Amino acid sequence: MGRVLVMLTAAAAVVACSVATAMVRRRMKGRRKWRRVVGILKDLEEACETPLGRLRQMVDAIAVEMQAGLVSEGGSKLKMLLTFVDDLPNGSERGTYYALHLGGSYFRIIKVQLGGQRSSLEVQDVERHSIPTSLMNSTSEVLFDFLASSLQRFIEKEGNDFNLSQPVKRELAFTFSFPVKQTSISSGVLIKWTKGFAISEMAGEDIAECLQGALNKRGLDIRVASLVNDTVGALSFGHFHDPDTIAAVVFGTGSNACYLERTDAIIKCQNPRTTSGSMVVNMEWGNFWSSRLPRTSYDLELDAESMNSNDMGFEKMIGGMYLGDIVRRVILRMSQESDIFGPISSILSTPFVLRTNSVSAMHEDDTSELQEVARILKDLGVSEVPLKVRKLVVKICDVVTRRAARLAAAGIAGILKKVGRDGSGGGRRSDKQIMRRTVVAVEGGLYLNYRMFREYMDEALRDILGEDVAQHVVVKAMEDGSSIGSALLLASSQSVQTIPSV
Repeated sequence: MGRVLVMLTAAAAVVACSVATAMVRRRMKGRRKWRRVVGILKDLEEACETPLGRLRQMVDAIAVEMQAGLVSEGGSKLKMLLTFVDDLPNGSERGTYYALHLGGSYFRIIKVQLGGQRSSLEVQDVERHSIPTSLMNSTSEVLFDFLASSLQRFIEKEGNDFNLSQPVKRELAFTFSFPVKQTSISSGVLIKWTKGFAISEMAGEDIAECLQGALNKRGLDIRVASLVNDTVGALSFGHFHDPDTIAAVVFGTGSNACYLERTDAIIKCQNPRTTSGSMVVNMEWGNFWSSRLPRTSYDLELDAESMNSNDMGFEKMIGGMYLGDIVRRVILRMSQESDIFGPISSILSTPFVLRTNSVSAMHEDDTSELQEVARILKDLGVSEVPLKVRKLVVKICDVVTRRAARLAAAGIAGILKKVGRDGSGGGRRSDKQIMRRTVVAVEGGLYLNYRMFREYMDEALRDILGEDVAQHVVVKAMEDGSSIGSALLLASSQSVQTIPSV
């Protein structure tokens, strides 16, 4: 009996030892997997680093590229496009105007009434619609007929407002958020599509004529009287409310900037016809490139798989269309290297399935268990991950967003350096610079709706400029500014009869 008991005890000890060994091995394996994903995160953090010294080098590079783009066509990655806008709205405009804004993921139609004072601006109607994905790869005829039919429905809802006893001109500002080489304030040819659009036969076509043709086919008595880049519209709206506004930046699906430049600095244009001595320049800064940009393997993969590879490198690092996909690619890499996210999800392998608004929601999740992070991961096919893994995802969002915001700040500081508003004295003739109040208008959902992006960008801009200069620089957020501003710009340049203000 004693011998049996000894044998049972020994057997139990062996089993216990085996179980303990298995548990230790499992724990060690789990630790190795965790170390692998932590290593991936560390590599990401190092690759995305944007120390102040690097940002200031970028500021210098942007200012240099701006100057090169003003000297000659093709002399810079920055196109520095002329807009033929030399007088910005000042509040004295009168009349009723319309604007149709084609953006990267939406289009908007508005009606604006102006009474000759800043306080009398009235936005009477606004409609905003998502752009069907099918249109982004359709034909020019389909796209512009869709826009014309939408404008027709908008007008029909006004009823008898158009039954006026005297003939009038119905004027439309077309806000177009893609690169265009303008030949006048009301005409310009498409250079290329961006933000996922790919309608090939339109390159080189006059955008205003395309829309005008579609309106004419529907018998609409509306004239496309101005063609305005969205950043120029934003600058116009900013200047209408605050004359110290000298630049505008859009952070939305994509990103771009414009600013007010002296005509004598636009060397590639021999005789710019302006009465103000200045002209708004559309930078098309999404195509900026520098070896100083902190590019990662995820950026390279995204670019290689995009419809416009080797193009728009800066935009792909700061634009709202791309931040979500960079985060997705990092999570996918971690799931391939470890099973902490469970089996690899087919949804997670789908490009652009993770939108930047979801990144924002995860990044700013303030629940104790990160429930919003869990919900969004579940939508991606990743469910029941522990809290520490959800915290890891938040950190990925933070790294990618912080890099984007700090690069965006460097872009703004580059503009300020070029026009001599950064405290360095560059870009202007005076030896001793007197700091002036400078307003930069900022629009776009990425800046307006993503608090962490906004805070990181504002903080980085202050760091780059230094407190003495930063106190003179105001970053002013606004909504619908590019659409309303385009109508304002049309009003300020208009000399034909328009629908009179009531």
